[in-house]
Amino acid sequence: MSVQEATTGFSTTYGYEPAGVWSAPGRANLIGEHTDYNNGYVFPFGIDRRTYVALSPRSDNLIRLSSTISDQVVEFELGKKQPADLDWALYPLGVAWVMRDSANGGFDAYFTSDVPVGAGLSSSAAIECAVATALNDIWEAGKSAQELALIGQRAENDVVGAPTGMMDQTASMLAKKDAAVLLDCQSMETELVPLGLQERGLVVAVMDTRVAHRHSDGGYRSRREACEAGAAAMGVDSLRGLTEEDLPAAQEALDELTFRRCKHVITENRRVLDAVDALKRGDMATLGQLLLQSHASMRDDFEISVVELDTAVELAMEVGAVGARMTGGGFGGAAIAIIDQSKMELLSEHCKAIFAKKGFAEPNVFAVAASDGARRDA
Repeated sequence: MSVQEATTGFSTTYGYEPAGVWSAPGRANLIGEHTDYNNGYVFPFGIDRRTYVALSPRSDNLIRLSSTISDQVVEFELGKKQPADLDWALYPLGVAWVMRDSANGGFDAYFTSDVPVGAGLSSSAAIECAVATALNDIWEAGKSAQELALIGQRAENDVVGAPTGMMDQTASMLAKKDAAVLLDCQSMETELVPLGLQERGLVVAVMDTRVAHRHSDGGYRSRREACEAGAAAMGVDSLRGLTEEDLPAAQEALDELTFRRCKHVITENRRVLDAVDALKRGDMATLGQLLLQSHASMRDDFEISVVELDTAVELAMEVGAVGARMTGGGFGGAAIAIIDQSKMELLSEHCKAIFAKKGFAEPNVFAVAASDGARRDA
């Protein structure tokens, strides 16, 4: 996927040249799952797979959207709230709706992307951040990268109807090459932490199970509601207000299911900080153990893994990964593993063979590198 592909697609569709091309990366979350909407810590990085949008302003209020996904051109009037059945087009239309006070007309846009959809790599945030960056430029809105990330989150919450936190959009906006973004979702403070994988011959392998997930479905929402109920019962504004020292009291106060949901978030916050510390010390063995502990917590306490994800994690460890875990919202999507570059082919072959033996869909296994955030490309 490239600037040229986006430009050509735009010109072919609309019959004139775009004003520019903007892009934003998908993201992989190294550790810190379902902590963001609990005001906790997350540690994602932008991946070297991106969504590109070629875009031009219009003098009227019409928005026209097209993409490599479909031959159809979606048309909508700026400022109207969109119906919920527009599929991928809902994400860019949602961003335009949130930014409507800055608008000085509609726009034509053409999208192309190599971020896998439904894999837990935040293809939606890549669309939102690419569009927000483009509209910030053409509408001269003057928004900061962090403000654009929050606009993307609002689009997902208020228009798409997915109750997600701000991790995905923050990672897609603020990412840097060879680094991950430690985000404190309470203070909104960020720290770029060098990963140091390349110098060790390591890569992050993505094992996309091809079990598609959707954040707007009920499983994600019920987890969020359990966390909010647990925090309220414990007398805190969010689970960020609790530490592992509070777990015995929480176990007394909460029903068994709510306790396990809250336990995952509370312990995951600690794992994120420990993972950052391990990376800064170059302690890959400890980092690997934290990834495995995170996966076990999501499998057993938060119950958002599926058998394909559990299998992928096990297979990565069998071929010698440093550590592995599912990534993203759960109920499908991808697992990640930190592994030696030389073992990528073996990992891919092993996953495909065992998945076939178990009757699962063939997984897509590939390496990603930490890459820069949203930008104007042309």
